[in-house]
Amino acid sequence: MLYIIAISFSYESHPPMDLKQLRYFLAIVDCGSITGAAQHLNIAQPALSIHVKNMEDHLGTPLLLRQRSGVQPTEAGLLLAQRARALLEDFARTQDDIRTLDGDPMGVVRIGLPGTISNIVALPLIAAARARFPRIQLTIVEAMSGFIADWLTEGRVDLAVLYDGSPNRDTSARCLLKEELVVLWPPGRKVAPEISLTDLAEVPMVLPSSAHGLRQGIDTALRQVGISPRVALEIDSYFNIKRLVTSGYGASILPRHAVEEEAAAGRMEISRLAAPGFWRSAYLVHPINRPATRAIEALRPLTEEVIAELLATGAWAGARPV
Repeated sequence: MLYIIAISFSYESHPPMDLKQLRYFLAIVDCGSITGAAQHLNIAQPALSIHVKNMEDHLGTPLLLRQRSGVQPTEAGLLLAQRARALLEDFARTQDDIRTLDGDPMGVVRIGLPGTISNIVALPLIAAARARFPRIQLTIVEAMSGFIADWLTEGRVDLAVLYDGSPNRDTSARCLLKEELVVLWPPGRKVAPEISLTDLAEVPMVLPSSAHGLRQGIDTALRQVGISPRVALEIDSYFNIKRLVTSGYGASILPRHAVEEEAAAGRMEISRLAAPGFWRSAYLVHPINRPATRAIEALRPLTEEVIAELLATGAWAGARPV
């Protein structure tokens, strides 16, 4: 009689990680504690701790720093969280695309918009998306351009309208328009309707901080004519910049559309900058380092269409198509 004995060898001392473990790990990072994540996931805390221990053993490095106040991801943990987030979102999008191959696009699309652009674009874009693609859930994320560019790379947003057309090599951009920047003054001040940048040499200015893209553009433009801004106050809020200007704390430079209403009501004065003027470009930016879902592919041209309509009707004041 012949006996055959099959023996399998495994060179893995620990089982490979799966999507469930990645979800658990992301919950811990997002909650900042294993206890909080266990409550959020509705699983026992010891079981969650075992999952983390298995992941650390499998990868051969600590992923979390345990502290009294909770946990903080190590450098390896931050890298894993970033990649895990992208993997899980890509997997969810793949499922959505497969389920809807024969129907309308569906799924979540997150679009990042700077504050001044969001004020103009968000409402008409939401309305157009609901009318054209009712199965797509559109989420508008509003923040400074620098934050949005980082979120685009990390996969936290899918599309963005930014003033920087090349935030990094993992993105592609299409220029949509140029918008005019103007000088705003306190109400009642006698100012020329058009001035040059050199006229601002001794003028106290209320400006965003140096981390803000607008401030960087202003500093560059002033440097090109041989002057530096005389900064009276720095604040990263267009709303509060306008309030400070109207209260007499100084002048500023903002997009024309952001001050059109106040200027028309006499709450501030504005001056245009002499030819060729002061303009900046806005771009529709999307990542090229991960596949786009059908929903994202549908929202990209719709966003361009909505912005083109805003330009055509004059709703985006002081802007022109490229």
